[in-house]
Amino acid sequence: MILSMTGFGKAVAEFPTKRVTVEVKSLNSKQLDLSTRIPGLYREKEMEIRNELSQLIERGKVDFSIYIENLGKESSTQINASVVDSYIKQISNIAENSGVAMPADWFSVVLRLPEALKTEIQELDEEEWKGVHTAIVSAVKQLVEFRKQEGAGLQTLLAQKIDAISSLLKEVDNYEGERIERVKTRLAEGLAKLENVDYDRNRFEQELIFYIEKLDVNEEKHRLAHHLKYFLETMDHAHGQGKKLGFISQEIGREINTLGSKSNHAEMQKIVVRMKDELEQIKEQVLNVL
Repeated sequence: MILSMTGFGKAVAEFPTKRVTVEVKSLNSKQLDLSTRIPGLYREKEMEIRNELSQLIERGKVDFSIYIENLGKESSTQINASVVDSYIKQISNIAENSGVAMPADWFSVVLRLPEALKTEIQELDEEEWKGVHTAIVSAVKQLVEFRKQEGAGLQTLLAQKIDAISSLLKEVDNYEGERIERVKTRLAEGLAKLENVDYDRNRFEQELIFYIEKLDVNEEKHRLAHHLKYFLETMDHAHGQGKKLGFISQEIGREINTLGSKSNHAEMQKIVVRMKDELEQIKEQVLNVL
C-alpha cells in the first residue's frame, strides 16, 4: 500500500493557565524539508522534535507549528516600572530645558523605548512537556492517517492508469499484421514503378526481412508489459515506493517512445499518443507518493 506525502494533523494540550495547539502539515518534496515554528519556552526541545518528525514523516515539505494561548491573567511580559519612570523624568527635564512640548501620550512614547518591557524567563516544566509531546505524537498520527487515506485514493487512480496502458498495448496487436503487409506492398509497388530496372529478387527478400525486423515491436511490447506488472507489484510493497515508482515510470516511457518510433502506422501512433497521455498523469501523481 502506498502513502501520499500530503497530510495534516492537529492536536491540543490543555493546562490550567494555557492551551497548547500543535499543527503539522506536509506536501510533496524530493527530500524531507522541515520548517518549524516553536515558542521560546519549548525551544530547548527543538532538536528532539526534529529528530522525531524526521523518523515518523520521512519525506515531504513539512510545516510544524506550536501555538500557545494563555488562559490566565498572568503574562510573562511585564512593564519595567523603574525604567519607564526614569524615561519620563529624563524626557521631562529635556523638554523643560529645551522648551519642547511634553508628549501628549506618554505611554505610546515610553513603551517603545528600550527595556521598557521586560520578559520573565520561564523554565519548562517536565510535566507540561509530557503533555505537549503527547499532543505532538497525536498530531503526527493524524497526519500519517491522512496520508494513508490519500494514498489509497492514489493507488486506485494509478492502478486505473496502468490498466489503461495495458489495454492500449493489447490494441497494438490489431494493427501489427496489417502494418507489415502494408510495408511489403508499398516497397513492391515502388519497385514496380521503376522502368527498365532489373533487381535481384532474393536480395530484395533479404533486405525486406531485415527492414521488417527493424520494425518489429515484440520486444518492446514484452518489456512494456513487464514494467506495467512491476509497477503494480511495487505499489503493494511496504511504504516508501515513491522514488522507485518514478524510476519505473521512466522505463515505461522509454518503451512507449520506442514503440512509437517503430510503429510506422497511423493507428498505432494514435495508440502511442494515448499511452503517453496516461503516463504523464501517472508521473504527476507519483510525485506525491511517499
